[in-house]
Amino acid sequence: MRNSLLTNVLAMVLAGGEGTRLYPLTKERCKPAVPFGSRYRIIDFVLSNLINSGILKINVLTQYKAHSLIKHIQTNWALNYKFGFYVNIVPPQMRIGKIWFRGTADAIYQNLNLIFDEQPDYVIILSSDHIYTMDIKHMIDYHIEKKADITVATFPIDLSEASRFGIMKVDKDNRIISFAEKPSDTEIIYEYAVNGKVLASMGNYVFNRDILIKILEQDALKDTSHDFGKNIIPESIEKHRVFSYSFDKTNIIGSDKPPYWRDVGTIKSFFDANMELLLANPPIDLYNPYWPIYSAYTALPAAKIIGENVNIQNSIIAEGCLIENNTVIKNSIIFPKCHIKNNTYIENSIIMDGCIINPHSVIIQSILDKGVIVDEGIELTEENQDKFIVSEGIIVIPKGQHITKDTILREKALYF
Repeated sequence: MRNSLLTNVLAMVLAGGEGTRLYPLTKERCKPAVPFGSRYRIIDFVLSNLINSGILKINVLTQYKAHSLIKHIQTNWALNYKFGFYVNIVPPQMRIGKIWFRGTADAIYQNLNLIFDEQPDYVIILSSDHIYTMDIKHMIDYHIEKKADITVATFPIDLSEASRFGIMKVDKDNRIISFAEKPSDTEIIYEYAVNGKVLASMGNYVFNRDILIKILEQDALKDTSHDFGKNIIPESIEKHRVFSYSFDKTNIIGSDKPPYWRDVGTIKSFFDANMELLLANPPIDLYNPYWPIYSAYTALPAAKIIGENVNIQNSIIAEGCLIENNTVIKNSIIFPKCHIKNNTYIENSIIMDGCIINPHSVIIQSILDKGVIVDEGIELTEENQDKFIVSEGIIVIPKGQHITKDTILREKALYF
């Protein structure tokens, strides 16, 4: 950690998302708990950014299917309470009634006690379902420099992606003058466009403490969605000093790569972000010693190749894996503790923790969640997609599934 500690800053991490577009990876877990990149969970990126930025007072607000996330944080993210540092798990406490969080702003409102207890000068509110590396201290310094009440982290995106984000217009001083949340009207999107791009909110905000409390208390009295993008930011533009922080113009220590940020909210975007890690020069540097991405560290042996004629090309093989004779692995990510038996062919695929791939199997353009067992001679390929859950050409096998020749996984169970 290279930054000085920011003891006057409190982080509130929004980690309650269902992640319905990532089904079936979110069948048994919330979106921030989904595994990524051979050894991480999605939430590890925002928590690592905070730790590396010197922000060590962190509340993680959970809601849907939180057990996997809570277990991961409890096991791997313990800070030293003795010195006032913590990663605190906060489930819905129902302090204002028997209701869950009604929106992102309501999640903070229902936990204002945490802000009153800590009395920070600044509150940063961060999404936990993106893959990115960001020095958050730079954003706070910018917020102070601009004498802002609210600062929104922004990133330019293609017009085709605009309907998935809050987009905005800024003046020459980067003050936000107009904001549209996930617009579907193409005329509005083109109205916001600059040089073929629109400026999108990353879902990361810096608030002056008293301003945030006042805004949330007022919003709680209204019949709204109680959401930062839909309500708080648009309504604050005329009342407060709201600025855009251009994340695309910053960098992190130890890296000369352009700023990196990916929304992995769909199976396709999740798959593509994983596959980017296999590039010869990937856009995110996971090997930067000055900006480590922390995660679970287990006492597993190194990956082992058993036998001869094993062909591994352009792939990531995590610790604890066993790979047997006559296996081919191309352009794939193999998570820890996988056993890939002889005469198996894997290409353009993501194989998560503890999967067992029996002999003579073929797996192409697929994601296998944790603990999947593939019987001998099974083919997960384009020709057999009619048997499985498929998203934009990618086969996705749910956690713990045993794939036999009779397995059919075309539909979601009704209760998901």
